[in-house]
Amino acid sequence: MKINPPLAQGKLLRRYKRFLADIELSSGEIITIHCPNTGSMKNCWEENTPCWFSDSGNPKRKYRHTLEITTTPEGALAGVNTGRANHLVEEAITSGVVTELQGYAQLRREVKYGEENSRIDFLLSGEQGDCYVEVKNVTLAEGARGLFPDAVSARGAKHLRELQKLAQSGVRAVLFYCVQHSAIETVEAAAEIDPAYAAALKEALAAGVEVIAYRAKLGADEIRLETPLPYLPQKD
Repeated sequence: MKINPPLAQGKLLRRYKRFLADIELSSGEIITIHCPNTGSMKNCWEENTPCWFSDSGNPKRKYRHTLEITTTPEGALAGVNTGRANHLVEEAITSGVVTELQGYAQLRREVKYGEENSRIDFLLSGEQGDCYVEVKNVTLAEGARGLFPDAVSARGAKHLRELQKLAQSGVRAVLFYCVQHSAIETVEAAAEIDPAYAAALKEALAAGVEVIAYRAKLGADEIRLETPLPYLPQKD
C-alpha cells in the first residue's frame, strides 16, 4: 500500500479518551490527532517516542490528522490504524503475496453471513468453492510473540463461532492475522487477556478453521504485508 503523501513524523506525547492523541511536531507545535484504534494498544507506544501520522487534507474535519505508526517501548514499530488491515490483506491476496489464498476468481468485501448477523471481511469465490476470510490486526507483542486480542473481544469470539460453523459445514474458513509490528515472529491467542476468545479459537481450529498470519513492513511511504509467520496453537 503506497502512502501519498508520505506519513509525517512527530513525537507522541500521550493517548487519551481512547480515540485521541497529542503529538509534538518538529516545530515544537503540539496538535491533537485521531487515534483509530479501539483496543488497549498495550505495549504499542511510549511517551516522547517517534510516531508517524497521516493528513486527510480536510480542514473541515475536527481532527484532520490520523495516528498511523507508533514506537514501542522496545524500539519496534507498530501500525495502530486498524482501518488499514483489510486494505493490506486485500492487496496481499490480489497481488499474489498470500500464496495460501490464490486461485479464486472473485473477491467480495463485507458480505453478510452466519447466524449472528455478521459480515465477513472477504468472501473469495472460485471453481474450488467459497472461502471466508476474517481479518484481525495484531499489534500486541511480548518479546517476539504476537498476541491477539489486546483487550477482551466479544466480537472476536463471535466471529470465531461463525467461522467454526462454516468449517463444520464443509466451507473453507480462514482467520487472517495482519501483523503490523516489526518485532513479532509468531502469533498466538492472548489467553491471559481473553480466555473466552482463546477457548473459542481452540474449538474453531478443531472444527477445521485455518489460521494465516503475515507481518507487514512499515514505512512512511508504504506499508505492505510480506512475511508469513507461524501460528502457535495453545498447549493442552
